[in-house]
Amino acid sequence: MTSQKEVFLYDDHPSLIQELAFAGRPLADLIYEIQELYTSDSRPWIIGFSGGKDSTTVVSLVVSALQQLPIESLKKPVFIVSSDTLVETPLVIDVIKEALESINKWAKDSDTPMSAHSVFPNTEQTFWVNLLGRGYPAPSSKFRWCTERMKIDPVSEFIVNTVSEYGEVIVLLGSRSQESSSRAQVIAKHRIEGTSLGRHSSLPNAYTYMPIVDWNADEVWEYLMSAPRPWSGTNRALFDLYKGSNQGECPLVIDKSTPSCGNSRFGCWTCTVVTEDKALHGLIEAGDDWMLPLLEFRNQLYQSAQPENSTEFRNSKRRTGIVSFDKKSDGMEERKHIRGPYWMAKRHLFVRDLLEVEKEIRLTKPDMELIKREELQLIRQHWLTDPNEPDWKDSLPQIYAEVYPDDEINWIESDAGAFSAVDEEILREIGLSHGIPPELPMKLLEAELDQIGETRRRGLLKKLDSILSKDWEDFETIRTRHEYERSSSYDSKIESLRAAYDEVAELDV
Repeated sequence: MTSQKEVFLYDDHPSLIQELAFAGRPLADLIYEIQELYTSDSRPWIIGFSGGKDSTTVVSLVVSALQQLPIESLKKPVFIVSSDTLVETPLVIDVIKEALESINKWAKDSDTPMSAHSVFPNTEQTFWVNLLGRGYPAPSSKFRWCTERMKIDPVSEFIVNTVSEYGEVIVLLGSRSQESSSRAQVIAKHRIEGTSLGRHSSLPNAYTYMPIVDWNADEVWEYLMSAPRPWSGTNRALFDLYKGSNQGECPLVIDKSTPSCGNSRFGCWTCTVVTEDKALHGLIEAGDDWMLPLLEFRNQLYQSAQPENSTEFRNSKRRTGIVSFDKKSDGMEERKHIRGPYWMAKRHLFVRDLLEVEKEIRLTKPDMELIKREELQLIRQHWLTDPNEPDWKDSLPQIYAEVYPDDEINWIESDAGAFSAVDEEILREIGLSHGIPPELPMKLLEAELDQIGETRRRGLLKKLDSILSKDWEDFETIRTRHEYERSSSYDSKIESLRAAYDEVAELDV
């Protein structure tokens, strides 16, 4: 094992890198394999780069290999792709940004066909638009809705687009078998026998290459600290980010088998899949106490997703407008109620708190933006047309103005909706006097308004019928009706089984 102290000794003796061996294999042999694979065909390479130690090692190995090839051999492109979820730990963003910029500068200066890119989730699928706009509960191990939308899809789109242009691609990853037994099984499952490549788990015409698959963490650090980065600079900033913690990085995610990164220094600061965010804790304890408000807000989200708090935070209805119950339970025991999105009032509070945290952090980090303003525009749209609680009060502009009184957003006029807070109050009073939830006539009026100006109002009756068929009674009434219907169905089933049994019993066997 190589200690951190021993690793730093290599900084003063770069020539020692020629003598290094990892996973029982000389480094020179691995470099040669990378060169052979690069020059063997015309398939472009895509390197998944998270900014952490493993992906940095892969980029460093590839750059070192290409540097030693004659210029006429550098024919096919190498794309370095970094997935930015827009909720990455802030210090990590700085490390990744510096690395990508310095790689692009080196590639241009050396006339190497390599380029570094950041990819982002579609604005409609960002963390905040889903959580604050649609009201999705904070991610958990049972409902981890964030990974595919924010990580897999942006990278997959880049790979697919590259495949469409070149026919096939090879994706280089910093995955290591020692990360976890499940990861090792996935790697082995997709390995192509007799080659150093594997098949991509979900994308056709995409192959994977994992040059450090057999390395351990100590070997990764030994390599990184053995010499300066081959494109420029050193890995000391990266080492400092890890120092004092045994947490790992969040690898580039290309499939759903990758575990949550909530315990790593290179995961999202909003991750609630894990109970405790050791990453933020470690960074704060190491001196970055300006991130304490982030940790407190993350913990607030975590508590909102706990089952014991579901009634307080989440609507009794799903976004479909229906009250749902778990169908897995058997017999006549009470079925578990499956709650829906966050109540609109809770979403209002979350947005206000998030903006307050951003404003506080800006006192020391003026350029910090925790939520993009285009995300706020989309969140407002989702609130105005929410399937259960349409926000006719148009609350978001007012919330933003109260937090940032000296800052104006050019809110899109067409988003303001046709109804106002006064309209909502009138419908609320009428609804209460007739025992009707105000949201019902609100959604009916919205459906009617959508058809204004249409020559043939095709589908209106069907839309109105769909609205009326949703669950509009209070929750206890709906539960009672559900249990009665279920009990009647259960009794009918029992009677049917008894009749069948009596019929069989009468047979002369």
